Amino acid sequence: ICDQLGIRYPIIQTGMGWVATPRLVAAVSNAGAIGFLAAATIPPPEVEAAILEVKALTDKPFGVNFLMDAPGADVITESIIRQGVKAAGYNRAPNADLIGTLKRAGVVCVPTCGAVKHVQKAEQLGADIVVVQGGEGGGHTGPVPTSILLPAAAAAVRIPVVGAGGFKDGRGLVAALAFGAEGVAMGTRFVLTQESPVPKPSTDRFLAAEVADIVVTRHIDGLPQRVVMNELVQRLESASAPARLLLALRNGLAFRKTSHASIADLIRSALKMRRNQRLTNAQTIMAANAPMLAKKGMSEGDPINGYLPGGSIAGVIDDIPSCEELIQRIMSEAETTISALAN
Repeated sequence: ICDQLGIRYPIIQTGMGWVATPRLVAAVSNAGAIGFLAAATIPPPEVEAAILEVKALTDKPFGVNFLMDAPGADVITESIIRQGVKAAGYNRAPNADLIGTLKRAGVVCVPTCGAVKHVQKAEQLGADIVVVQGGEGGGHTGPVPTSILLPAAAAAVRIPVVGAGGFKDGRGLVAALAFGAEGVAMGTRFVLTQESPVPKPSTDRFLAAEVADIVVTRHIDGLPQRVVMNELVQRLESASAPARLLLALRNGLAFRKTSHASIADLIRSALKMRRNQRLTNAQTIMAANAPMLAKKGMSEGDPINGYLPGGSIAGVIDDIPSCEELIQRIMSEAETTISALAN
């Protein structure tokens, strides 16, 4: 993957909404790994400006992560190609036409999957590298642990796979290599770096969390999400279904203003998501919750009324290094670990 992505170290920073900003992305890429800009929470017409901001901060390769079933996905695709971005990341509802357009332009396609069958489908659709996220990963997640999912996925496809979910250090990188991966992708570990935009009140909650405090809930948007347990999640889990749906409708209207999408665009996107992910009507409406509640927790620094998507690994992270320091530490520890195994 280092050759394919033009990077020095086999480490990917995932495209976390509201977190993977130009500054963080550039810091990761400057440190020899590769950062992915989170375009899913940027209005599509403004994505190109964000790409240019990254390019002003680094001359190293980076990627852009976006939702292919969201309004403006074609606009983001055009921006990626026009600006010569090295890689594109995507997850739910991959679009064969957009993937083909990206590949013809020479963009490395790097989807994220949480099941072996989805990894195989991603390969069929043209993925060059697949990030395989186990159940320990933050945000939307599946039930299968990384230690089981990763080797199964690596054995099921010919393209390189990258492990995600539960990684933070060099020993984890070596473990991922042993499982058949060619590197690791990390989100939560990069949330807790000096270049992360997440405000201190929220990072303090991450640092204070124990592993048992990081739970999976379906009450944010109807799908399983791994999050740091907080007051919001407690309220949602005890609220009535009508109350949760009312909150989702309010957040959907708020997201419309943030994303500059029309109501018609949002309805089309919701119907497409409902079809591709086989959601119920209630789950489809609740999906509107996630962007704005994540913004409140991860961007506005309100860990009480917003939610904090995070992986289990947050329970054992206790420092906030720079991206350069973190990546060098990971590689040094990986080399030491491999040497110890050889002896």
